[in-house]
Amino acid sequence: MYEHVLVPTDGSDGTMQALEHALDIATTREATIHALSVVDRRLYLAAGEDQKPELKETLEANASEAVDKVADAAAEAGIECTTVVRDGVPYREILDYAEESAVDLIVMGTHGRSGRDKLANLGSVTERVVENTGTPILVVRMGGE
Repeated sequence: MYEHVLVPTDGSDGTMQALEHALDIATTREATIHALSVVDRRLYLAAGEDQKPELKETLEANASEAVDKVADAAAEAGIECTTVVRDGVPYREILDYAEESAVDLIVMGTHGRSGRDKLANLGSVTERVVENTGTPILVVRMGGE
């Protein structure tokens, strides 16, 4: 039933908690994990012209690090993992990737980053994915921040 499990990641503790569930499902189903991190273009486009390149580079490095953490955990569990970093609006990129890659299940936490980063993301990515996907989704409720 589940051959391709998508784990959108921002590298937060919440994402890593959701990953534990995804790894368990992938192990029992012999599924592939798809680790996706999205560089939120709204963040660097809102920056001053002289700050944009450095901010974009930092965001891309953070996204790469986030998918690498998922890949490392998958490798430790003996699970095949595909890593992807995209640029765009996070919930839209997650929905597009799920459709393009014929993902069978999306596993996400109820929240990712906190504080200023959360405000900058202009709402809950998880909520928007849930509202707009036809793909089964497992939402893992995280503890308090």
